[in-house]
Amino acid sequence: MFEEQQLGPLIVGLQGTQLTGAERRLLQHPAVGGVILFARNIETPAQIRALTESIRGLRSPALLVSVDQEGGRVQRCREGFTRLPPAGYFGERYRQSADAGLALARAAGLVMAAELRRVGIDYSFAPVLDLDLGLSSVIGDRAFHSDPEAVAALAGAWIDGMHAAGMPCTGKHFPGHGGVMPDSHLDLPVDQRSLAELERADLVPYARLIEAGKLDCAMTAHIVFPALDRLPASFSEVWMNQVLRGQLGFKGLIVADDLGMEGAAVVGDLPERATRALSAGADMVMVCNELDAMADVIAALARAPANASAMARRQRLRDAVTSAPPASEEALARALLRE
Repeated sequence: MFEEQQLGPLIVGLQGTQLTGAERRLLQHPAVGGVILFARNIETPAQIRALTESIRGLRSPALLVSVDQEGGRVQRCREGFTRLPPAGYFGERYRQSADAGLALARAAGLVMAAELRRVGIDYSFAPVLDLDLGLSSVIGDRAFHSDPEAVAALAGAWIDGMHAAGMPCTGKHFPGHGGVMPDSHLDLPVDQRSLAELERADLVPYARLIEAGKLDCAMTAHIVFPALDRLPASFSEVWMNQVLRGQLGFKGLIVADDLGMEGAAVVGDLPERATRALSAGADMVMVCNELDAMADVIAALARAPANASAMARRQRLRDAVTSAPPASEEALARALLRE
């Protein structure tokens, strides 16, 4: 299923702050399409720039380099970067003044994206589109608001800032992680709500952002919604193709969350998880930590048929990464965040 001159479906993690010989060989394999950075890979802006340049020099088209840079608890790049408040902060400001909350969210999205682009990171897996329903501690203040329309508005403003800085966005965790207590990193959450209930709540931000043409990428959740499918959404053709692409009309990239999470274990070992997610409708899958299993994952993917549509969507995301905003616009955004 691999094409030498195309980005592959695998997003992989790295061990340290520099590429090892084994990692260089892995990243040159056509099965790989991107890299995700974690705190273990990050020290200073100069070191990140050197790492991303070494990654970029391995392939053409260049591999996509990503990171989780939401702000608050989930901000991998810290030293030399603006410390962003959690999404819930913008929700609080929005409650006081909608205009002020939206302006701040846009400024944060712009500053975040501009700083990452300067060190060679192509996109952040942000913003979170989950609702803060008071159930999920792993989400909590990572969500903008409890009201779906407010989440749609604030996330849309954040995305406007990202786009102004030349960075595509990722909405997560589709169809929603806010309605369950367990953490899908550690367990397999089950959400008993019906599709009608989800359409009035968790799906609203996706519907609004897709309709507005703002959502570049969606990351799926390892959560079961038995009213629609017995499989977690990341492995569900119902959720990815029938609901996200069919009902909501999403034409962007679908990424399955880290396959090493416990919520993904229900479908089998890592090779099985990767093939099942891609065959169900994902365009890319993440294997963030289990590098010793990568040969088996690649071998399993090599037996699967090529997907020209997924290849095209991966390239469109690559093409969506553009130049940074004018310095004057970034300065205004920084000033607004300091107020």
